[in-house]
Order: sequence, then C-alpha cells, then structure tokens
Amino acid sequence: MKSQHQVVLSIGSNQGNRLENIESCINLIHQEVGTVILVSKLYETPAWGFESDAFYNCALLLHSSSSAQKILSQVLKVEKQLGRIRSGQQGYQSRIIDVDLIVFDDQIIESEKLQIPHPLMQNRKFVLLPMQDLKLNWKHPIFQKTVSELIAITPDDSVCTVVQNLKNPLEQIPLEQFNYIAFEGNIGAGKTTLVQKIAEDFNAKMVLERFADNPFLPKFYKDQNRYAFPLEMSFLADRYQQLADDLSQFDLFKDFVIADYHIFKSLIFAKITLAEDEYRLYRNLFDIIYKEMPKPDLYVYLYQNTNRLLQNIKKRGRNYEQNISAEYLEKINNGYLEYIKSQTDLNVLIIDVSDRDFVKKHEDYLFILNEIQRVIR
Repeated sequence: MKSQHQVVLSIGSNQGNRLENIESCINLIHQEVGTVILVSKLYETPAWGFESDAFYNCALLLHSSSSAQKILSQVLKVEKQLGRIRSGQQGYQSRIIDVDLIVFDDQIIESEKLQIPHPLMQNRKFVLLPMQDLKLNWKHPIFQKTVSELIAITPDDSVCTVVQNLKNPLEQIPLEQFNYIAFEGNIGAGKTTLVQKIAEDFNAKMVLERFADNPFLPKFYKDQNRYAFPLEMSFLADRYQQLADDLSQFDLFKDFVIADYHIFKSLIFAKITLAEDEYRLYRNLFDIIYKEMPKPDLYVYLYQNTNRLLQNIKKRGRNYEQNISAEYLEKINNGYLEYIKSQTDLNVLIIDVSDRDFVKKHEDYLFILNEIQRVIR
C-alpha cells in the first residue's frame, strides 16, 4: 500500500512566454507542493470555449501526503506567484497560468470548492492526451473507463499537437546511480518513513527491517541485563536472513535498492547492551556474517538530536519504547559516529535532520534528496 497520494494536475498557459510559464510552474509545484514524478509532453491546443490565442498544456503526476484540499490551496498559491489573478468573472479567459486538480488517487470528492475527478476532464482533449502520456494504471471511478477509453469517446474534436518534451525535476536527482543505498539513524530518526517515500518516488526496491516481529524486544526494555544477549542474537540472525533473502532477489548491478538499515547496526547495539564476555562471543559470530554481506554503495546516517528523538518515540506510541532513556539514545548515537569514523571503504553521508520534518515539510524532504545528489559523482 502506498503511503502517498497519486495526484494528476493539468497545467495550461496562453499569455506571455507560454513555455517558460509552464516550466516555472512545474518547478514551483515540485519545490512547494509535492514530488513531481512524471511529466507529459507539451501540447499546443486551441482555446476552448472562447476566442483567444492557443494554449500550451501538459499534465503531471505528483506524489504528496497532503489532502486534496491542501494541494488545491497550495496550487492556487503557485498560480498567484506566477502572476495569475483569478477574477470573479464567469466563463473562460486567457491566463498566464492555469493549474487544475484532475485526479486524486481513485477518489470521488464532491465539495463546494473541489470536484474530483475533474467533472469536465472527459470532454477535454487537452487534459486527456497529456494524461495518457503518464501511462497510469487508473480508471475513472465514475465512468469506469481508462484514459485511452475516454479519449476514444470524447466529444472534443479539437486538434492538439505535440510541441516538445518537458523536463522532469526528479531527473535532476539521479539517485539510482547508486544501486544500493542504506539509510541509518537512531531509534525514532524516521529512516523507515523516509525509505518508503524515496522508494515510491524513485520506483526503488525496498528492504525494511522486521523489528516489530522480535519477541525479545518488549522483554528487553523491561529487563535489559537478562534479555540483551538473546535479543541481539535474534536480531543478528533475522537481519542476516532477511538481507540474504531480500538482496538475493535483486540484481545489485541493475536494480535500485534502498534499505532502512545496514547489518553493522547489530554490532553497534550489541556493544552498548552486552556484557564484555558476551560481546566478545557475539563479535566473533558477527565478523563471519559481515564478510558475506553486500556493502551499500552509499551509507546515509540521519543524525537527530536526543530531544527530537524522544519526541518522535513518544509520538509514534509503541508501548515498549516509551521508557527509552536519553542516555541510551546518546550511547547509540556515539556508537554510530565511532563506527562511521572507522569506515575507510564505505561511502558515508551524514545528514543532520534535527531541525527537519521530512514527513510534513516537502522542502525538508527535497533537502535530503539534494544532499544525496551532492555526493553523486
């Protein structure tokens, strides 16, 4: 199940430098509304319903966790930034930029300000033809027809011609140049949420840790001395098994794989939780396993300060985590930083996300993508 909404927007312009208007609009939407995943070709279409200069039109697919109403208000702000003044005048008019919300997942929304799917989309070639370029697996939830089927029966006989291809902002961030990226961070840093979002946006294969299935974890938080060794051994066995199984399904020379952990985290936690003699035994077993594991092309450590971690842990509400101390989190963080310093053959990137909220703030998510892009050679 996808964690983000799939949104289709239609963009048009018939005043000023139409191409520049459209390109600026796509970039602003990508920066301020959500991640632009796909962009159609650019079409020239005659003005519909009134006499005027021809329009340039395109469609794009957007990923966002915001509601349809929030996206609509953000899109209206983008129009305003680009010089659009919406008058109260009825009927069709020329415009610098026009952005319409066409599709929001497969939902039907009927409100005073918003109707989804757009009630006129089936009668508009300048919406349907660009949308067809996006090659979405989508059916109109009312008419139960694909975009191609809607084009075949549309009453609109206007001629829409392809002008050129348009740039997709996401193509400027070629993360898939790394075949295998591992994201790490302390408890509550948000690495799993980030990995799920990147996997959706970049169509990546995903490896997520199965931490919630470990029966020793709740017991460990109640009695650390008693359950530390069985906990760390079971985690090591499970991580090894999962990585061996999951990574063997992928071609690490061709597929783009992202994980929300790297097996070395086992040693970091074990060093903190185990007694000295237990740790020595554990380390012998770990070294044998570690040699067999594929190393990520990029290892990203999401650093977050202890206060934010404690807030995040409280917010997500897992009962067995609620008594985690600041001291324990600081030990884990120090363990990661010591490990990172010792790695000479691992491509490491540390990103400070202490003042970032990449779940709620789109610009913080783009900040992380741009930080990763900076290390792409």
